[in-house]
Amino acid sequence: MYKVSTLAEEYKKKLITADEAAAMVRPGDRIHYGLGCGAVVDIDEALAKRADELHGVEVISTVSIREKPFALYEATTSNDQVKFASAHFSGFDRLMSKNGRCWYIPMLFSELPKYWINNPSGIDIAMFQVAPMDKHGNFNLGPQVADMWGVIKAAKKIIVEVNENMPIALGHQTQLNLYGIDYMVEGSNTPLAQMPDKPGSKIDRMIASHVVERIKSHSTLQLGIGALPSTIGKMLAQSDIRNINAHTEMFVDAYVDLFEAGKLTGNKNVDKGKALYTFAGGTQRLYDFIDNNPICCNAPVNYVNNIHIISSIKNFVSVNSCIQVDLYGQVCSESVGHQQISGTGGQLDFVMGAFQSEGGKSFICTPSTRALPDGTVESLIAPMLKPGSIVTTPRMATHYIVTEYGAADLKGKSTWERAEALINIAHPDFREDLIKNAEKMGIWKYTSKTSF
Repeated sequence: MYKVSTLAEEYKKKLITADEAAAMVRPGDRIHYGLGCGAVVDIDEALAKRADELHGVEVISTVSIREKPFALYEATTSNDQVKFASAHFSGFDRLMSKNGRCWYIPMLFSELPKYWINNPSGIDIAMFQVAPMDKHGNFNLGPQVADMWGVIKAAKKIIVEVNENMPIALGHQTQLNLYGIDYMVEGSNTPLAQMPDKPGSKIDRMIASHVVERIKSHSTLQLGIGALPSTIGKMLAQSDIRNINAHTEMFVDAYVDLFEAGKLTGNKNVDKGKALYTFAGGTQRLYDFIDNNPICCNAPVNYVNNIHIISSIKNFVSVNSCIQVDLYGQVCSESVGHQQISGTGGQLDFVMGAFQSEGGKSFICTPSTRALPDGTVESLIAPMLKPGSIVTTPRMATHYIVTEYGAADLKGKSTWERAEALINIAHPDFREDLIKNAEKMGIWKYTSKTSF
């Protein structure tokens, strides 16, 4: 640590330009670009100017929230120059993957800090955005602590990009001291990338209604991003349900709706008085709400997503979405066949933790169908997952599956009972075909119909 009286002097010693930071990248380096809204902007653009010089560089990111692709990706054309890897696919990761430039890192989000520390390839340079240094020599990491301490501990060199627009996120391990930083770049203070709070469709509202009617007062809620969780938040805000708490992987605008409606209280048995999260993404309204707000508590993912912590919270409710469910109750939430769409994230941790919670429930939600590019429609409840699909939540862990046609509780059900419950919430146009396939699979026979 530095003496407080020398902070200004030490700061100047470590202050460099974005171009100088980019010049530190060497052939074969493995670089981490940051997490969520904390991914670097100015250093990325500076590296893009060096595109022709780069060779064998790998850029890693986690849940990157951006409004455009990395400048370094757009400036390069070959994996011999730069290749990319992501621990949770975003839209731009999918774009890079489609072009053969990006690969997914399979993981449980709760374990990711340990992955970085134990990975033999290591991290040569960690680059990420932070808020300006305070009078004590600390830089706030912003609302995305998540796996950052694993990245920081694994990195051989740490370069931070200072952004005056970064919200001050209060919580656990949210500060990084000047002493632990190698260099700083004073960035161009770009606004944080926003994720629009989209209104829910008619189907979203139907699905949400099946979830909300199963939530009671004094529950703790985990929600993800998108129109459906936003719709659930708005429905809860307008309901008679009271004392809703937050313990969630991703903090989203729906929680602001609940707070403004007087529903979000933090009156729970663990981390009392706090809305706990590991990273945030949403509109400027959300970032303004987080900024220096003592109700909001940002914490490392290996605590927030820990099954034992989740299960110790009474009446825990987990709400997630998926891509496809099969008649065994296997859930795919991250790929369409072989194509990576998203990541495992914390879905399995929250599904298991919520069920083990006293009075807890987990809901995995999906529309019953989706339209295909050729104009046809397919059922998202299928006899079997598509070849190549990744099982995100195995059948033994699945609790509720919810579509616009209802909620199927799969816990304690035989394979026959599961198939029947899932077919009952499938689109009516597909139910007969699903029954025929279940018969072929040997799970739709009278002799299979048992009660647990």
